[in-house]
Formats: sequence, C-alpha cells, structure tokens
Amino acid sequence: MSTSPTPQSNTPSWETTVEYAVTSDVGMRRSVNQDAAVVVPAASKEAWERQGHLFVVADGMGAHAAGELASRLAVELIPHHYRKLLGMLPADAIRRAVTESNAEIFRRGQANIEFRNMGTTTSLLVLLPEGAVVAHVGDSRVYQLHGDKLYQLTFDHSLVWEMQVAGEVSEETARSGVIPKNVITRSLGPNATVQVDLEGPFPVEVGDRFLLCSDGLSGQITDEEIGALLKSISAKHAAQLFVDLSNLRGGPDNITAIVVEVKDKSIANQKAGSIMPRRAEKKNATFSPVFGVVCAVCLLAGAVLAMSQAWALATVACGLGVIALVTGLLQMRGDSPTSDEVSLRYGRGPYRQYKAIPSLALFEHLAGTMQSLREASEDRKWSIQWESIESLFKDAKRAADSGDFVKAIRNQSEAIIELMSQIRDQRNGNASDSAVDL
Repeated sequence: MSTSPTPQSNTPSWETTVEYAVTSDVGMRRSVNQDAAVVVPAASKEAWERQGHLFVVADGMGAHAAGELASRLAVELIPHHYRKLLGMLPADAIRRAVTESNAEIFRRGQANIEFRNMGTTTSLLVLLPEGAVVAHVGDSRVYQLHGDKLYQLTFDHSLVWEMQVAGEVSEETARSGVIPKNVITRSLGPNATVQVDLEGPFPVEVGDRFLLCSDGLSGQITDEEIGALLKSISAKHAAQLFVDLSNLRGGPDNITAIVVEVKDKSIANQKAGSIMPRRAEKKNATFSPVFGVVCAVCLLAGAVLAMSQAWALATVACGLGVIALVTGLLQMRGDSPTSDEVSLRYGRGPYRQYKAIPSLALFEHLAGTMQSLREASEDRKWSIQWESIESLFKDAKRAADSGDFVKAIRNQSEAIIELMSQIRDQRNGNASDSAVDL
C-alpha cells in the first residue's frame, strides 16, 4: 500500500504493461490523512489473465482515527479477498471482495465504541483481458481518458447526484454548490451490508489513461482540467500536479490520486472502440410481472363487467388490459440486450464525458499559478533555484506561441511541480506557507 505524498512508480517486469503513479496528501486544512490507496499489479501474464491489474482508492470518514482505520482496512481487505476468489468470474469476485470487506469493517466498528459507524468510500479499477471493470461505493471517482475525451466511469453516491437523477435539481443548481457536495448516500462500514455498483468492461487502448481519486481532488480541479492535464503530462507528473493544484486552491480535504497509463498492446482490449453508456442492465428478456398483474386484473374486471352487461366499462377494462400486455411485450423486446451485453456488460456508465483538449486558456491559468507562486516565494524570501524552472517556463511559452499546447502545458506543469517541491523543502512544518490564494 502507498499513501506517500510523493509519487511511486512501478519496477520493470510484466507490470510495465502499465505505468502508474500514486500520491496522497493530507491537504491544507486537515491534521490526519484519512485517504488510502493501493496498487496490486499482476506479476505475470498468467496472473493478469486470471485477475488483472488492481487499483484501489478509499476516502475514510469518522471521528478520531476511525476514518483512517476504515480506509486502511478497505485497501488491505479488498485485494486480500479478491486474490482468494480465483474460481469466480472476475466481476463477481470484485463485488464479493468489496461486500466481504464491508462486513469486516462493520464488525470492527461494532466492536469498539470509538470506531462505531466509521466508514469509507471505495473506488477500484481492474484492467482485465475483457477490458476495464470498475466497482465503487461513495463519491471517490474513476475517470478514463480515451482519445480526446474524458469519461467519468463512476456515479457519485452523493445527495446532490441522487437529487439530480431524481429530477429534483438541475445540473446548474447542482454545480452552484447550493446543495452540499460532501453528503454521501452510500459507504463501506456503517452497515452490515452494502450495495456495490459495477461498471464496464470498457474498451482499453494503448495510451488510455485512468485516474482514481478522492473528492479532495475532484472538488478542486474541474473535469475539463483533469482531461487536458491527463492528455498532456506523464502519469507521474499528473499525480503530483493534481495534488499540488488542489493544495494551491485551498486543499480543504485530503487528496489522493492514482494515475494509470496503458503502455503495451498485450493488455489492450481487442474489441476497443467507442465508450458508450448502457441503456439497460437486464440480462434476460423477461416480461415484467407488473404488466402481467395489470393485464390479468383488467381482463378479469372486463369479463365481470361484461357478464353484468356493463359493456362500456367492460370495453375500457379490456382495452387497458391489452395496453398493459402490449407495453410489457414492447419493453421486454426493447430491453433485450445483445449477446455480448448479456455476458460482459455491467452498470450504466460512463455517466459524464468531457472534451480533453489542451488549450491556451489552461496554459494561461497555469502561468498565472506560476506567477502567484513566484510572488509568494519573493514575499517569504524563500531560496529557490530558478534556473531549471525558468528554462521550463521559457520552453512552455515558446510552445504556446507556436500553438503546441500539449507541450506548453507539459513544461508549465513540470515547472510548477519543481517549484512546489522546493517550497515544501523550506516550509519547516508550516503548512500554511504553501497556500497561495489563486
């Protein structure tokens, strides 16, 4: 498990079919990091074919050390249970691993009054031969960069998202912040059982990138920024930059990111193509019992009314029965999935998609961040080695002037990461020194 504030990269082996980086930070306003993350790459082709590469992020909740314990248990227990379930289909094993981990976290909470009702969000990604499969509980997210688009593969189990789906609030109202975004409707630990959402499998191509993150990141960086940055910079730099930007924008919560890039065609899904949401989750084309009951009741009522010679009412009742029958048949036909969907597809994701296009606007925003950091360093009289930073900034400016915004954003991001690294070295335990009002 890695919850280090600096990115960790994998060592050469079968694991190099993916490149990944993990970073987790306490943020600017919290004293304890209740986030946790773990990466369990397959050590061989055979192991990957059985259970794939596994990535997990958890965001704990609870007083004292309860949230920290809950998230740590999640990232320890889920891989442990998953590895034991070799005889099951991977998707079924994933769901079972999460539900069994929930039961253990619940038992631990019930055994100690200080940990009562502790909980944690959990989002996990498994890269398998059939594609990318996601399981999630809570509002920690999984994104996929595929071509020039960023897809949110997970549904936020939060009050604001649930109200939006129910049609009670508009997307504009949801984005305004009127409804608290940190109220979640589902988590591991508080209850003996939990509903786990499965999504995918989604097609995977070489060059695709994934981001698993807690809401301390997604709450501070926009989806459009996430897409453009994932498009422009390496996994290692992206993981660190997401943490740095979140802190520079206030860092009100713990921040955790796992960034994964698919590097080898051996783990790319052979049916790779466009990523589309599912319209239906039914695995079998069955007639809805609701329509069956309505049809039977209406036809029976029609027969009784006909015997009473109430012809007009009998006609209406029989007509309603026929309508219920036809509606049920049409719904059964419309919900019938293809054979591929029956065997492979879970969930309704992706839930949102965004353009992932590096732009002049984003470069200028990052340049503004750089300027604010420079002014802060001068005010606080930090000793900064500017030579390499200035070189990166000049290269970024030249690239932007020529219209190469991928390179411009890459160089500007590296300059910010280097400057933040030097600033951290001089903070001497004073976390507020790196908080610049941006």
